[in-house]
Amino acid sequence: MRRRTFDALATAAGLILVAVLVVAGVLLLWGHSYANNQVSSQLSAQKIVFPTKTNPEFKALPKADAAAMGQYAGQLMTNGAQAKTYADHFIAYHLSLIGGGKTYSQLSALSRAHPTNAALAGEVQTVFQGTTLRSMLLEAYGFWQMGQIALVGAIVSFIAAGLMLILSVFGFVHLRRTSPEAEIMPRTATRVQANTA
Repeated sequence: MRRRTFDALATAAGLILVAVLVVAGVLLLWGHSYANNQVSSQLSAQKIVFPTKTNPEFKALPKADAAAMGQYAGQLMTNGAQAKTYADHFIAYHLSLIGGGKTYSQLSALSRAHPTNAALAGEVQTVFQGTTLRSMLLEAYGFWQMGQIALVGAIVSFIAAGLMLILSVFGFVHLRRTSPEAEIMPRTATRVQANTA
C-alpha cells in the first residue's frame, strides 16, 4: 500500500474520531448540567438547612458525624454531597437512637406483634419517615454523582479530541511530505541462486 494512501486513511479516521469525541463530550456535559440542575432545584425546594454548630442537635452528634456536618453548618442543602452528608451523618444517627437501633422492618414486625403499644407504633412511624427521607436524599446523591462522572467523561472526551486533532494535523503534514512512490512495506527482491550442477 502506498504510504500516502495509508496516511490519508489514518488522518481521515482521526478526524472522524475527533468529531465523535466532541459530540460525546458535549452530550456528557449536557448530562452533567441536567443532573446538577435537577438535584439542585429539587433539594433547594425542600428548604433543608443544616443545623448550626450551636444547635443542640448538632452538639449531640458523635465527633465523626459532627466533623462531617460541620463543613455545611447553617447552609441550605443544594447538592448531592450535602444530601449524602445529611443522610449518613444526621438522619442515620438519629434513626439509630430510636427503637434501640432497630430498622423499620424490625420495628414494624414488633409493632404488629403488639398492636396495642402506641409508643411502639409512634416509633415505627418516625423511623419510616426518617428512613424514607434518608433514602430520597441518597437517591439525590446518586443522581448528582452520575452528573459528576459525566463531567469527568466530558473532560476526558475533549482532551482526547484535542490530542486526536493534533495527531491528525501531523498526519496531514506527513502526507504532504511523503513521496508519491513511497510504500508502507516495500517489497524486497528475493535473490534466487541458480543450481549449476
